[in-house]
Amino acid sequence: QLQLVESGGGLVQPGGSLRLSCATSGFTLSDYAIGWFRQAPGKEREGVSCIESSGSSANYADSVKGRFTISRDNAKNTVYLQMISLKPEDTAVYYCAAAKYYCSLKEYAYDYWGQGTQVTVSS
Repeated sequence: QLQLVESGGGLVQPGGSLRLSCATSGFTLSDYAIGWFRQAPGKEREGVSCIESSGSSANYADSVKGRFTISRDNAKNTVYLQMISLKPEDTAVYYCAAAKYYCSLKEYAYDYWGQGTQVTVSS
């Protein structure tokens, strides 16, 4: 059974940092691109970052460039999202998702989704 499980969310002050993890099982991670998405209350889900299956390239939404870094460890079946300089507007439920063919910040490219982890940035 293919699974993606996010962890690492929590409450952090503005300017703080968090590292999210996406633990995968039931498939060969190295065959998939992985994306991170987020959904804030009352807003549509948006793409944050994605990384190609090999880890050779990554994309970022303009709103997080320079603050978020995506990485992957295929041997550990885990993808990470390091977030620094967090802002209140980063508050959202963060999801990871797997795409068979290519890295994209569009939801339709993804076949499998995790359940999400809450990130709250507040003083």
